[in-house]
Amino acid sequence: MKKIVFMVMMAMATLSIHAQSEYPTAKVEKHDVAILVIDMQNDFVDPKGKLCVAGAKATIPAINKLIEYGRSKNWKVVWITREHRPSGIDVDAPRIPLFIDGKTGYCVPGTWGGAIVDGLKPEKDDLMSPKYKNSAFFHTNLDLMLRRMGVKTVVLAGTQYPNCVRGTANDAMSYDYETVICTDACSAKTPEVAAANVFDMQNMGIKCISLEEVKKEYK
Repeated sequence: MKKIVFMVMMAMATLSIHAQSEYPTAKVEKHDVAILVIDMQNDFVDPKGKLCVAGAKATIPAINKLIEYGRSKNWKVVWITREHRPSGIDVDAPRIPLFIDGKTGYCVPGTWGGAIVDGLKPEKDDLMSPKYKNSAFFHTNLDLMLRRMGVKTVVLAGTQYPNCVRGTANDAMSYDYETVICTDACSAKTPEVAAANVFDMQNMGIKCISLEEVKKEYK
């Protein structure tokens, strides 16, 4: 009898260990690095956009090269997009005037302005992560998704430096991600604005490096 009880207990212990090792999150796709492509939407990139950033369109080739490299290394590609209700009720206060008195606002889902700009194309396995303020982490589930995938490093691309790139980089660093700015793939209205923001972020401990340097450091 004692032998039977012992065997049952051993079997239950084995089942318990197996059940723990098969916890569902273990089966979620895993990635060490994620590329965050920020706000590359018509309203920010195309010259006809409501808030076009002068340097944004020129970064499309570099962003594509970064994404191509990342895919070859099993990095996750996450498209960060602005989304606002047509009323502007969820927009930053200084931009409310763009949504009232007959104005149609910007980055409203389903509109041309809210769409990813021509020349960049998300693939079916990429993640789409909408945001409502500058930082891609503010009141979103981005951090939860990245942690579930085991991401340790985020590489930022997109527009623009002083607002959404910098806000996202600051929060990524605060959440203890290794934070990398791919300088070829980010933009601002002027080179001077870009350089000033890169200077500040480097002094904060955020790594700001070129695409070629990204390839050398993250093989």
